[in-house]
Amino acid sequence: MIMALVVLGVIVLAPSLKLLIEQRAQIASLQKSVDAAKHHVSGLKSQVARWDDPAYIEAQARNRLLFVFPGDYSYLVIPDKTATTTTDGAPISKHIQNTQVDWVKSLTSSIFSAGLSTEPASKLGAGSGGGTLISPTSGSTSPGSPTSGSTSPGTPAGTQTKNPGMTGVGQ
Repeated sequence: MIMALVVLGVIVLAPSLKLLIEQRAQIASLQKSVDAAKHHVSGLKSQVARWDDPAYIEAQARNRLLFVFPGDYSYLVIPDKTATTTTDGAPISKHIQNTQVDWVKSLTSSIFSAGLSTEPASKLGAGSGGGTLISPTSGSTSPGSPTSGSTSPGTPAGTQTKNPGMTGVGQ
């Protein structure tokens, strides 16, 4: 009789114990995520606190926005325009070139191979697409390139710019 009560007690309490253990594990994982979020918030608060320092604001205005104080001289060094090449080292031409490849066949085979492949998209792709585009007519870089926005258009190399106030270099 006592054995039957013990077995019955185990059967009745086992699901509750399982639920209790699962909830404890969930609480522990949530506590870890709360601790990580608190750590992230403290890092963000320290970044915000930096902006209370006038020296930090000045440094950011000089570095990011190219601001200068009245009487300061700003020099922009523009690199020499050498022959621009692609990632494989081939020079970029300003003239239209005739292709030696049947591009229609190449395109359709690419579509079929991508559609029938079992590889994940990350292994198939052409990368993240963060390259620099060069305009064939003007030789200027596209807005997403690392060199765009560093100088104002038409500014010759080594030009000395004197700004009347704390303003941007190109203004």
